[in-house]
Amino acid sequence: MALPAREQVKYWGIAIAVFVLALWFLGDVLLPFVLGGAIAYFLDPVADRLERAGLSRAAATAVITILAILLFVVAALLVIPSLINQTVALVDQLPEMARGLREFVQTRFPSAFVENTTLHSTLAQLGETLRERGGELVQTVVSSALSALNIVLLLVIVPVVAVYLLLDWDRMVAQVDMLLPRDHAPTIRRLARDIDGTLASFIRGMGTVCLILGTYYAVALMLVGLNFGLVVGFVAGLITFIPYLGAIIGGALAIGLALFQFWGEWGMIALVAGIFVLGQVVEGNILTPNLVGQSVGLHPVWLLLALSVFGALFGFVGLLVAVPVAAALGVVARFGVSQYKTSLLYLGLSGRQDD
Repeated sequence: MALPAREQVKYWGIAIAVFVLALWFLGDVLLPFVLGGAIAYFLDPVADRLERAGLSRAAATAVITILAILLFVVAALLVIPSLINQTVALVDQLPEMARGLREFVQTRFPSAFVENTTLHSTLAQLGETLRERGGELVQTVVSSALSALNIVLLLVIVPVVAVYLLLDWDRMVAQVDMLLPRDHAPTIRRLARDIDGTLASFIRGMGTVCLILGTYYAVALMLVGLNFGLVVGFVAGLITFIPYLGAIIGGALAIGLALFQFWGEWGMIALVAGIFVLGQVVEGNILTPNLVGQSVGLHPVWLLLALSVFGALFGFVGLLVAVPVAAALGVVARFGVSQYKTSLLYLGLSGRQDD
C-alpha cells in the first residue's frame, strides 16, 4: 500500500531540506566533487560514443583522460601564461587609460573641466584610485580565488573524481533507478529525461559555443593587433552562456580598448566592432541553433535569477549548481502546469462533463 500523498510530501520535503543544509554547510568541501561530477556528466556522451565504436568503458575513459591531460598541458604551456600576463598588463595600464580618457574629454569638452566641478573631481579621483587600487584588486581577486577554490585540491581531487565518476556513470544511473519509488518511477524517469535533455542542450551545447566564440574572439582580436585581445576574447567567451551579455561586455571592452589604441584609425575600430557583429551573427544563426537548440526552456531572466540567488546563498558552489537546479525546476514547473491543465482544479465540473 502506497504512502498517502501528505506523508510523501513530508519525506521528500525533509530530503530536500537535508540537501540544502548540506550544500550550505559543506559548500567548500563539496566543490571538487561538484566540479568532478560536472566534468563527468559533460564527457559521458563522448565515452558512450567510444563504447559504441567498440571500446570498453575503461578504455574509453582512459582515452578521454589522456586527451584531457594533453589539452591541459598545452593550455598550461601556451595559453594560461599569456592570459595572466595580459590581464596584469591591462590592470597596469588602467591609470594611463583613465588619464587618456580625461585628456580626450578635456580637449573635446573643455567647459566640463572647470576647476572644482563634480566631473573634474570625479575623473581625477578615478585615475588616482585606478593607480593605487588596480594592482591590489588583481591581487585580492587572485588570493580570494585561491583560498575559495583551494587550487591544490582542485588539481588533485577534481580529475580523480571525474575519472571515477565517468568510469562508473552508467552503473550509478542504474543503481539510482533501482532506488526510485516504484509507484512514481515512470514519472520520475520521464522528468529525469526532460531535465537531462535540457541540461545537455544548455551545458554541453553552450559550453561548446562559449569555447568556439572565445577562441574566435581571442584569435581575431590578436590578429588585428588589439592589445589584450586574449583577455577580451576569454571574458567574452566565458560569459556567452548568458544571452547577449557576453557580446555586450566583450564588445564594449574591445571597442573601448580599440578607441584608446587606434584613435583616429576608424577602419581599425570598425574592424574590431565588426568582429563582434560577425560573432553574434554566427552564434545566433549557426552555433546556437545547431549546438543548443530552441527548446532548452531556460529564459535569460530565469537564468540570471538562479545565478544571483544561488551565488548569494551558497557562494561559488551555488553558481555551479544554479544552472542544473534552474533547469530541473523549469522542467518540474512545466510538468506541474501540464498536470494542472488536466485537473479538475483547472477544468472544473463543466470541463469533466464535456469530456
